[in-house]
Amino acid sequence: MQRVCFLLKVRAGRTEEYRARHAEVWQEMRDALTAAGWRNYSLFLREDGLLVGYLETEDFERAKAAMEATEVNARWQAGMVGFFEELDGRRPDEAMRPLAEVFHLA
Repeated sequence: MQRVCFLLKVRAGRTEEYRARHAEVWQEMRDALTAAGWRNYSLFLREDGLLVGYLETEDFERAKAAMEATEVNARWQAGMVGFFEELDGRRPDEAMRPLAEVFHLA
């Protein structure tokens, strides 16, 4: 099982709306994530907009590709793109670059 952690930056002034959107994630999106192999997926948002994502999956590249192939993900990402800084024209899911794990207490 791979443990994957990534960082993104939510724009100043958009954190409350971002929280509200994630309080009501579409069931269709939740089902797609589960079907694609995303497990134990969490997002943590600091007051300054730093977003930390964590998930577990058998194969991160395969899980990402499975989500990219879904229509619901395309709709969700299109609605999320305006929330983030420094995407350089990419969708938020395309900007996820895993951090290197340096320690894990099992």
